[in-house]
Amino acid sequence: MPRALITGITGQDGLYLAELLLSKGYEVFGLIRGQNNPKRELVRTTLPEVTLLTGDLTDLSSLLRAMEVSQPNEVYNLGAISFVAYSWENAMLTSDVTGKGVLNMLEAVRLFSHDDPSRVRFYQASSSEMFGKVQAVPQREDTLLWPRSPYGVAKVFGHYMTINYRESYGMHASSGILFNHESPRRGPEFVTRKISMAVARIAAGQQDTLSLGNLDARRDWGFAGDYVEAMWRMLQQDAADDYVVATGETHSIREFLDLAFARVGISDWSRHVVQDPRFFRPAEVDLLIGDPAKAREQLGWTPSVDFPGLVTMMVDSDVAIVAGAGARA
Repeated sequence: MPRALITGITGQDGLYLAELLLSKGYEVFGLIRGQNNPKRELVRTTLPEVTLLTGDLTDLSSLLRAMEVSQPNEVYNLGAISFVAYSWENAMLTSDVTGKGVLNMLEAVRLFSHDDPSRVRFYQASSSEMFGKVQAVPQREDTLLWPRSPYGVAKVFGHYMTINYRESYGMHASSGILFNHESPRRGPEFVTRKISMAVARIAAGQQDTLSLGNLDARRDWGFAGDYVEAMWRMLQQDAADDYVVATGETHSIREFLDLAFARVGISDWSRHVVQDPRFFRPAEVDLLIGDPAKAREQLGWTPSVDFPGLVTMMVDSDVAIVAGAGARA
């Protein structure tokens, strides 16, 4: 039975990845920060087969203990402070966790597998936010990185550190440059889930308006459940490498709003949406669109959920949640 350790298991990617690995017969261990983590119960309820370990990406000793306990064949480093807007509020913590945390995890893997550097396969969750002020359209694995947020800068550090450990120590360390990927499990602070939740509440008469920032920002959106399949496929390759994981399409926030409100029968959303300067980024990323050709050709990976399907899935889920809450009340 193969064994896998997942950091960031409480996030949407961690949950979907754990489900995928369990379905493939893995024994799965999940790293959670703090004994009183409010999401611990979520993982226990959703995935009772997962063994939870306490650790912190800023504490190398705890990562070494997690490696010793889990004895993994594969390590998926998904842990990060992942909300981009927050990274401006706390750039230092974001750098420590999202950037230096990758170095700590790589070092833990290296020390654990010192006798054979490639025996533990490592996945790093890189991000399309690294492209920032994009220098080529679409963005590929060799596109110049120009991050526009502390989060993006931290991700660039982790990305290049992964490459460095691969080249310096012969580790099987791969990075997935994932473009925006969403799901009903997305946190409510992220714009896509913020929209789907608000749409459900507006349709139920529980909310009147939704405050957003830049409606013209364009992103390459896919389904998180598809993207974790690409992560797993990367670690099944004979040689480690870096891959863009994307749909190859770009859509604006306005398009997301069009589909989301239409799903609940509202054709004109303009009276429900207010632009608020508080939600504009200090340095905006205007356009992201990835070229997934390498992942398609070398991994055999293609997304199964398209953009309309993703929006529909998220809105339907939140409509059901709102209806369920109303019934219980």
